Amino acid sequence: MPGCLRTLLVALLALLATAAAALEPIRIGVSGPFTGGSSPMGISMRDGIRLAARQINDAGGILGRPVQLIERDDEARPERGAVVVQELIHREKIVAGLGIVNTGVALASQRFYQQARIPMITSVATGSVITRQFQPPQYADNYIFRASAPDSIQAAMIVEEAVVRRHFHKLAILHDSTNYGQLGREDLERALERHGIKPVAVERFNIGDVDMTPQLTRARAAGAEVILTYALGPEMAHLANNLVRLGWKAPLVGSWALSMSNFIDKAGPNAEGTRMPLSFIQEGDTPRRRAFIDQYRRRVGAERIPVPSAAAQGYDSMQLLAAAIRQARSTDGPRLREALEFLDEKIEGLVMTYHQPFSKTDHETIDSPRSLVIGEIRNGQVVFAYDEDRKRQTHNK
Repeated sequence: MPGCLRTLLVALLALLATAAAALEPIRIGVSGPFTGGSSPMGISMRDGIRLAARQINDAGGILGRPVQLIERDDEARPERGAVVVQELIHREKIVAGLGIVNTGVALASQRFYQQARIPMITSVATGSVITRQFQPPQYADNYIFRASAPDSIQAAMIVEEAVVRRHFHKLAILHDSTNYGQLGREDLERALERHGIKPVAVERFNIGDVDMTPQLTRARAAGAEVILTYALGPEMAHLANNLVRLGWKAPLVGSWALSMSNFIDKAGPNAEGTRMPLSFIQEGDTPRRRAFIDQYRRRVGAERIPVPSAAAQGYDSMQLLAAAIRQARSTDGPRLREALEFLDEKIEGLVMTYHQPFSKTDHETIDSPRSLVIGEIRNGQVVFAYDEDRKRQTHNK
């Protein structure tokens, strides 16, 4: 074969290889509870990520490559979550991870992302310790990021709502026995301590419990005026229903899990007036949010988002990761982590507009109560509890 022909053939093969690599999908892992009691959060998050990925692919992908989501159901079980993440990393060869709803699952599984040096943006789980497990100087680099509100911020807002805005001074804490519930209870106690208050009662229950009347009876006997909660939707519905059966009209103020559709639907009228901190409410108060809600309804075929904050945070986490890949011009883990920590692109998200949201030492997008609002259940819908929150969020967009 003549030398010039050989050279041409080599160049053609190299060009074909480059084109093939350019078309190879960017494989991103998405894990969460898509079945079971936590599934309203997991499904909402997954659908938000899917909508963002579809938009990105419709616009030509990232660096000319389509996004491929590799989804796995962790069933809200820590042991299952650990297996799922290892499968995504080693068998599916993902370049980054999104998702995780339950704090216990996050604590059990995120170390595998850290060990593999693959960035993980936590879309929903809120345990305050989640992004602190692998911080410098104990670790050279931290691969765990988050787009949801840490419980330390939520707990401060819950206490602010109950103590400062509504002037309650005798407070009871009721929480579930999961990592989420117990760590949230600790955050609530610390927030109350900053106001010089100790709870008059602290009670816990297990996942699957339906009768909380013993715990509620003790809290009422201790003189509680309001109940602060850290638990998931199904158990909270039983608690709200138990309150009515006891004839006790103590208001509920708790974590964002009180916005779950399975709390609202199972508690029915007994959920009315419940309040919680949220990053997103299903109201089209800005053009971008209105477009997202409309797109969700068309693509998913449902009028109501089961947990709007989870959907919005999932959407935003996908957009943040896409920006990091564009900036790094690579899917290499360390380069992606560095790009996330020094993100130059301004991202118009649903929860907020992100401008340099992370740093080397701070992997939280939400680090202030100003990024959140107080929601309230009215007529079976989650709405803004305060007009000032609606106006502030609309102005900030």
